[in-house]
Amino acid sequence: MKHLVEFPLDTGEHIVIEVNEPDTGGTVRAGRGERIEKAKETFEAALDRVLPATRRIVEKLRSTTDKPDEIEISFGVNLGSEAGAFIASASVEANFSVTVRWQKSDK
Repeated sequence: MKHLVEFPLDTGEHIVIEVNEPDTGGTVRAGRGERIEKAKETFEAALDRVLPATRRIVEKLRSTTDKPDEIEISFGVNLGSEAGAFIASASVEANFSVTVRWQKSDK
């Protein structure tokens, strides 16, 4: 079920994101009857869960004998009130589509 989840930011501000997950309770009412569920962690902490996978992919590709001049990784990131951020299945809609690009330096 799609519903709204409020993620606190490290700055003390908040963002509200629409997520698609089972109803887990812990909701509060928003202005027009919309439900907003409170996330269990900050937005930044949630995103920190997907960064190690990105780093590991780049490390593996850079360790090959014929190192690429440029590496581009595209993946979807889904957010959930309980799970935080996680890499989305290729067949589902994601909250964010992320493209990360590295170019080999000439140093």
